[in-house]
Amino acid sequence: MVTVYVLQGKDKRYVGITNNLIRRLAEHKSGHTKSAQIIGQFKLLHTEEFPDYNSARKREKFLKSGQGREFLNSL
Repeated sequence: MVTVYVLQGKDKRYVGITNNLIRRLAEHKSGHTKSAQIIGQFKLLHTEEFPDYNSARKREKFLKSGQGREFLNSL
């Protein structure tokens, strides 16, 4: 399974994709990733699971689009 996830920081939102959500969240919390340095403290806002990378990547791109941002704002 591949997970698309959304992190909400104080002023920014981060949309990512991973095959291991627990590990990826730990990487963000450690502060060693560039995204962690940008968004700082965060909460996990949204997750979606997909059977393969291609479908997850499509959804990730959508969530980064204008319509996707509107969808995330409604959560």
